[in-house]
Parts: sequence; structure tokens; C-alpha cells
Amino acid sequence: MPARTSASRAVVVSLGGSVLLTGDDDRAYLERLAELLHRIGAELPLVVTTGGGRTAREYIRLGRELGLTEVELDELGIDVTRLHARLLAARLGPPTPAHPPVTIAQAVHELPGGSPVVLGGTEPGHTTDGVAALLAVRLRAARLVNATDVDGIYDRDPRADPRARRVPRLRWPEFREAVHAAASGEAGQNFLFDRLGADTLARAGIPLLVVAGRDLENLEAAIRGRPFAGSRVE
Repeated sequence: MPARTSASRAVVVSLGGSVLLTGDDDRAYLERLAELLHRIGAELPLVVTTGGGRTAREYIRLGRELGLTEVELDELGIDVTRLHARLLAARLGPPTPAHPPVTIAQAVHELPGGSPVVLGGTEPGHTTDGVAALLAVRLRAARLVNATDVDGIYDRDPRADPRARRVPRLRWPEFREAVHAAASGEAGQNFLFDRLGADTLARAGIPLLVVAGRDLENLEAAIRGRPFAGSRVE
């Protein structure tokens, strides 16, 4: 196995909660995912953020019915993302920190001795996609890989319209326009990528790769910067 060197550029992976827990053989998927991340993390600096998915959305839905504020709803969602991070970090084992960082600064500090580092959300108003983007900028990452429950960016919702067409390459201006039109910033919203993340990556010129998170062979190709099936924004 190639040794990780100081010249290796970091890669950040935003792993959607909808990919982590689907009810479809989650144990086998998490075991294979952990093995993959452990192997890659030994070769290059790797940070993984974990989303909240449907579990977080269910807590947020109930909290909204109970009259909680948007900040309180965000905090509920953050707790779920951190639980997912704890689960994945525990399965990874050393050198991944057993207690996931709770801030971007802590994640950056842990990375030199703990790749891959796994963390959830950090503060209200920031989705884990946004956290991943901020980390990518802090680390001067080579790329950010967004592992989702769809296999790329489409011109319309592929789950609702069979005529939807995957767009393999986009430029930042058109992607940002689409993200801003679709995202309201409301806690628990389900969208491809958030506004903070898109704006942050665009300003820094860091490529965004969107892939199906359960296709681990393809996910590895994207992380390593090899040809992959999905979409690329740059």
C-alpha cells in the first residue's frame, strides 16, 4: 500500500444520511464503506462529513409540529449527524478519532494523525454539505466528493420524472443558480447541495464531484481523482 506523504492533497467526502441508512443491508454497506475509507485514508488525507438523512428530517418534522425554532430544529439535525459520525468512526477504528470533532478547526487539527477524520454538523445554519465545503477550503483540498442517493446532477428530479437527463459537467455559475433557486435554507430541507457549500467551493475553485454513494467502486474512483460515473462541477 502506498504511504501517505506530506505532498498529498486532501480530499473531502460529504456522505449523505440518505446513503448511510436506507434499511437495505445497511450493516454490509457500512462495513464495506469503512474498509474503503480506512484504506484510502492511509494513502491520502481524507475527511468525511455524515448527513442526517431521513432520521434527522423525522426529528425536525416532529420538532416543527411542537413549535421549536429553526435554530432548535437545526440543532436536532446536528445531533443526528453526529450520531452517524460516531457510528462510522467507531467502525473505522484507529487512527480515526473515536470522538468525532465538533468544529472545522478541530477536524483540521486531527487530520495529520487521524486520517480519515469523520464528523457531523457543526452549528445551526450549516448543513454537512456546507461543513464539507468549508473544510475543503481550509484544507486546500483537491476535490469535494458528494456521495448521494442519486448518481449525479440531473436537469430535473430523476425520482419523479423518467425523462430526467444526467448532466455530466457543469460550470459553477449555472450550478449556483440552480442551487439558489431550489434551496430555502429551512431546517431539514432535502436538496442536492446547499447554497453555502456551492458558493464556498465556487469562490475557491475547488471541483465538486457528485456520485451515487452506494456504488463503492465508483465512489473510490471519484475520491482518487480517476474517471467516474456521475457529475462534475468546476
